[in-house]
Amino acid sequence: MKTDILIIGSGCAGLYCALNLPKDKNILMITKDVVEHSDSFLAQGGICMLQNEEDFDSFFYDTMKAGHFENNTAAVETMIKESPDLLKDLISYGVDFQKDEDGNLMYTKEGGHARKRILYHKDITGKEITSHLYDRCKELENLTIKEHWSMVDLLCEDNVCYGAVVRKADGTLETITAKITVLACGGIGGIYRHSTNYRHLTGDGVAVALKNGVECEHVDYIQIHPTTFYNEDEKDRSFLISESVRGEGAQLFNAKKQRFTDELLPRDILTHNIRKQMKKEGSKHVWLSMRPIKKDDLLSHFPNIVKHCKEHGYSVPKEMIPVVPAQHYFMGGIKVNLNSKTSMNQLYAIGETACNGVHGKNRLASNSLLESMVFAKRAALDMMNQFDGAVEKEYPEFDYAPYEDAKKLEDSYKKLIQDEIKRSKGEEE
Repeated sequence: MKTDILIIGSGCAGLYCALNLPKDKNILMITKDVVEHSDSFLAQGGICMLQNEEDFDSFFYDTMKAGHFENNTAAVETMIKESPDLLKDLISYGVDFQKDEDGNLMYTKEGGHARKRILYHKDITGKEITSHLYDRCKELENLTIKEHWSMVDLLCEDNVCYGAVVRKADGTLETITAKITVLACGGIGGIYRHSTNYRHLTGDGVAVALKNGVECEHVDYIQIHPTTFYNEDEKDRSFLISESVRGEGAQLFNAKKQRFTDELLPRDILTHNIRKQMKKEGSKHVWLSMRPIKKDDLLSHFPNIVKHCKEHGYSVPKEMIPVVPAQHYFMGGIKVNLNSKTSMNQLYAIGETACNGVHGKNRLASNSLLESMVFAKRAALDMMNQFDGAVEKEYPEFDYAPYEDAKKLEDSYKKLIQDEIKRSKGEEE
């Protein structure tokens, strides 16, 4: 198969990248599951936005502080300054953010933020944004989307990417050659027992990058979300109890129903405090109370969280719910510049699979959707500048034998990432 641009992944980064590419370029997008099963659809809290120039310094500092000041300052500045243009695009696509009675955008606050700067749509902001991006992509005549198609390797020689090897929905293998390839494969949560990520997101982009010598960075920078609904079944994806719930006043309690921490601390610090409390009392979880939130506000802002709690036997805000930390986000990944270009020619990486350094060692709440789309657009603009000079290569004969055993290949890629995480941390086990 052959295309101009191959996008691997269908989250907000991949979709927004496609929307910013010229209509005269043939684009093929493949996704491992269905389009709606990307983590972008799961984002609850919201999306950070620069309201005015007066908030720039505070927004910048909050992002840097959450990232332990290991962030790429140029990337942080780029993300914040380009957020207003992104907002215009999203509104033009029909995204409906919460507004007050006068029609003004409403902002909320989450842990690690000094001010209210987060736009939201109930507790399904990711679904609201990504579904509208998907709707606009369906209108593109130059875009073809293939669901249940998995990338199994890159086609590359002498540090140039010429496309990818894929497993199609029927299980057969195929090569897809392209002048530009974009990895938008999402995170690595599928390699963890407890994660808020979809189980099929196993870090394929990072794995093939490591395998083919594409530079990666901070693969051990993995964020644990402090509050997910505790579930005995380890096979289930961990259900996120949004940062916004604590931002609106929810409180954490230990087994004796005593508060033990500041709920608005950055995620890594709050996670440490929760784990410390669990270890101290020998418990499998702590408790979250939503009583401080007005019932009407709770039902209007967090209807899906309330519904999930009810389905699992808890009536909120009357009852506390059990919560536990779980793997949530990947700050490291394939190293890219401010235009999302990797160390391999004709290869870009965007979204959670990429590392431009904007998040540092720990992502500030609600910066993920913003970062993914800002740098996806920059990737689209840059690849058009490089497109005419890109080299194509045909693969008339290809040995598919190494890729035929799907489970063995996936297990080897998981181990590749796990070994790299251990190596980065300097651990033996």
